[in-house]
Amino acid sequence: MLRNYSNSRTLGDNIRLGTLTAFTAGTINIASLLIFLSFTSNVTGHYAILAAEISKGNWSQVAIMGSWIFLFFFGSFLSNFIVINFNKKSKYFAHAMPLVLEILCLFGVGVYGQLYYQKTLEETEVLVAIMLFATGLQNGLTASISNFSVKTTHLTGTTTDLGILVSMFTQKKYRKNGELIGRAKLLLSIMLAYVLGAVFSGLTYYYLEFRVFYVISMCLMIVIGYDAYKIHVRHFNTKYRYNRIYKKPNLLAYLYEKIHGIPKSKKNRKLVFED
Repeated sequence: MLRNYSNSRTLGDNIRLGTLTAFTAGTINIASLLIFLSFTSNVTGHYAILAAEISKGNWSQVAIMGSWIFLFFFGSFLSNFIVINFNKKSKYFAHAMPLVLEILCLFGVGVYGQLYYQKTLEETEVLVAIMLFATGLQNGLTASISNFSVKTTHLTGTTTDLGILVSMFTQKKYRKNGELIGRAKLLLSIMLAYVLGAVFSGLTYYYLEFRVFYVISMCLMIVIGYDAYKIHVRHFNTKYRYNRIYKKPNLLAYLYEKIHGIPKSKKNRKLVFED
């Protein structure tokens, strides 16, 4: 989900990344609405409030709305900054780091809310700001590594794109286009996952309260852990094949052979470089 970058990503990579992160975005948005009476997975409504407060001359609220919008922007900026500057050194590190920062933000909101939150206006404004920064990180990351194919913190553009695709499918020639069909599957999976996350948050909040942010953090850990597991298995298989072909001692391959035994081949084949 995180290792591949831009055009090297498959449809499966994007669907897995899109569904998991859309589920967390929906969960975050409804949790913040129930707790703080504010949406935090997008800034469309905040722009409208900003304009209204400017027209009223309420400059303290203008500053708050402006800071919230900036933090969402800065989260997206920071995600892509990390990706483009560390991508050559380690794709996995560059793509996982924004999610690690998001987890820290959400976990911190959960801990503070559960132990210290006094429901003051100042606390609410700060916690909403942190959550907007976290969702900005997520949206920036998914858009950056997927070549802008995956955006999961809001559904305005997703719904628009899906509507356009459905209208195109009214013509037979577009219904046979595999790329368009794959795009529609991706958008539909993101929409369904977002709604499921929102429903899950609404049903469980009254039991979990701020602990719902721990659940969200666990979902994001799955995204990070999946690729870490795949990298580990691929590294192990490479080491094992290296040992079997070139007859080099390798601890991992030795332990594997002790546990599973040395596979028996039907014919004794001699490799060219064994001579």
